[in-house]
Amino acid sequence: MEYFDKTYHPPGTSPGTLIDSGKVAVGDFSIHLIDYTDSDFIEKELATTDECRPYLAKDSITWVHLQGSIHARTIEKLGHIFELHPLSLEDILNRGQRPKIEEYDDLLFVIMSMPVEFNDVTVVEQVSVFLGENYIISFYAGSVDPFDPLRQRLRKKNGSIRNKKADYLLYCIVDLVIDQGYPILEVLGEKIEIIEEQLLSSSAKKGTLTEIHQIRRELLLLRRNLWPQREVVNKLLRDENPLIKEGTSLYIRDCYDHTIQILDLLENYREMATSLIDIYLSSASQRLNEIMRVLTMIATIFIPLTFVVGLYGMNFSHPDSPWAMPELHWYFGYPMVWAVMLTIVAAMVLYFKRKDWF
Repeated sequence: MEYFDKTYHPPGTSPGTLIDSGKVAVGDFSIHLIDYTDSDFIEKELATTDECRPYLAKDSITWVHLQGSIHARTIEKLGHIFELHPLSLEDILNRGQRPKIEEYDDLLFVIMSMPVEFNDVTVVEQVSVFLGENYIISFYAGSVDPFDPLRQRLRKKNGSIRNKKADYLLYCIVDLVIDQGYPILEVLGEKIEIIEEQLLSSSAKKGTLTEIHQIRRELLLLRRNLWPQREVVNKLLRDENPLIKEGTSLYIRDCYDHTIQILDLLENYREMATSLIDIYLSSASQRLNEIMRVLTMIATIFIPLTFVVGLYGMNFSHPDSPWAMPELHWYFGYPMVWAVMLTIVAAMVLYFKRKDWF
């Protein structure tokens, strides 16, 4: 996971300059067009952006989706066709933008952050959307197209999207992007639960601390990118824009509720991930204390035994001295020393058990 994932132009570049960043996207480039009314439906893959022109004159809703590695020349041509602002086009090329909304005379530009799982690691991809009176243009640089469920809904003749304007399609895209946070947080929540159970059962693996650190990084990345989306949805909901119809505001309000729920879950998981570090350190300290206690018990038991064998290992013996060690010449001296030593060990173990030190 990259700490700095934003692409940018060299400092001093003129605003609105379209330059390929050199950071190639994962997916292959494609242009997908859907043109629909409540009764007609056209879906096709386009070879060039010029093929979009005939659909602008039609009294229908047109959705143009650009997927994969998008080059500056392609975006520039599309900007001429739909009269898009150069600053917005620059934000599409320079991925890693903060979620935001920009209003122009007859255009609305929205940038959202969509979390996805790539190689078992959570990453955040930028989704850029233009809303016009009768068209939607969306950009996504990832390898997997996330909007297929939305297209399936559009293919249904009696679907709710087909009966509404382009602003409702914008709501559907925003709603899909926001709801992508639920499965990602569900996976992270399961990882946190598994690690917590391992720590509490003292069965943590060697790489547990690394896993906790990885989860904390992913949650930090999600918070940095998902928190501003609440402002974007709130702006769509509160600001009066002629492109957003009154009936669509009710659905956008539901999106706002989803952002609040996701942020609440995100904050809870961040606190749980932080507490996992404390649990891990406490568990490691407890295991170390148990090891030290066992070693201390063993050392304590052997202290009097060492004294006994050290005392009788001096071997002071003289036949005429009253201060010589008489036990050296006893017939049962050796087994008696063993009996004394075993008695000392048994007494100490019994004492430790009564104190509940074992």
